[in-house]
This record gives sequence, C-alpha cells and structure tokens, in this order.
Amino acid sequence: MSDSNPGAHDVHEGPIKTPKQLIWTVVASFVVPVVIIIMLTQFVANKERPAAGSDGLGPEATARRIQPIGAIEIRDASAPAVLRTGEQVYQAQCAACHASGAAGAPKLGDGAAWGARVATGYEALLSSALKGKGAMAAQGGGEFSDYEIGRAVVYLANQSGGKLAEPPAPAASAASAPN
Repeated sequence: MSDSNPGAHDVHEGPIKTPKQLIWTVVASFVVPVVIIIMLTQFVANKERPAAGSDGLGPEATARRIQPIGAIEIRDASAPAVLRTGEQVYQAQCAACHASGAAGAPKLGDGAAWGARVATGYEALLSSALKGKGAMAAQGGGEFSDYEIGRAVVYLANQSGGKLAEPPAPAASAASAPN
C-alpha cells in the first residue's frame, strides 16, 4: 500500500538532508545576526554622516540659532545726557523715509513739498512728528527725547527752505539738580 501513494514519505523531510548542511545552518544562525549587529552599531556610531540636505546641525547654524536676540545696556543715571543734533536724529530715525520719499514722505530738500508744512509752524510739525501722521509712526517716547525730535524737525524744515529757530534746550530736571 505504500507504493500506491508515491512521494508521501517525502512530505515530512526538511531542507537539511545531511549532517554537513545541519552544521552550516547552525553556524550561520549565529554568525549572520552577529555580523548584522556589528554593521548596525558601526552605522549608528559613524559621526561623519551629514544631515540630509542641510547644514542645520553644523556649528555655524547652531551658533546662529542660539545667539542672543537682545542686549541689556546699563547706563549711569547720574551721567549727563548727551543730546544729539537734528542731523544725527534725522540720519538715525528719519532718513529711511525722508531721503527716498517712501510712503509719501516729503523728501529732504524738496521746498515745494515742505512749503505748506513749514507754513503751519514749528509746533504743528513737532506735534505731527511726535504723534505720527499718515504713514509716519509716532516718534515720541522712543529712543530720542522730544527735544531731539524737535531738533530733527527744524533740521528737515530748514534743509527744505524753512527758517525755523532751534528749539530751546530743556531745563534741567529737579532730580538731576545738585543737592
């Protein structure tokens, strides 16, 4: 009866047919995982891999990300105030718009554009500068004192054909007066 079903005894045989194949299989089952583990540790420990398409992990990029965004300036409150001239304030604050005429600002030296403005007088010009007008932001309360903004107003007006007098210097405050 065993001859009626040929190949039935082959069903229970595995891929290992000889003792030599068994030895190679046992050795490979230990060696192959060890080699794979060694290769993975070498890959992970390799420090020469660049970042994928960027220098975001480089020392320069890291330095840019952690640089300070602000600074603290300590000033001596009892030191005498150094007042800037109208031209210095103009160069630092006003020239960005008034030199090029950006956002409709009248250009420095353009007598036609400044004529009607100068005719309104110093107080009106100073008020516009301190409180803002049109696209010009308010300049009062910023880095420059109201007196320095006033000097810049006089500088701008006089460079454009006006004849405004320099504003009077602010009186020394009681806090800065000697005891």
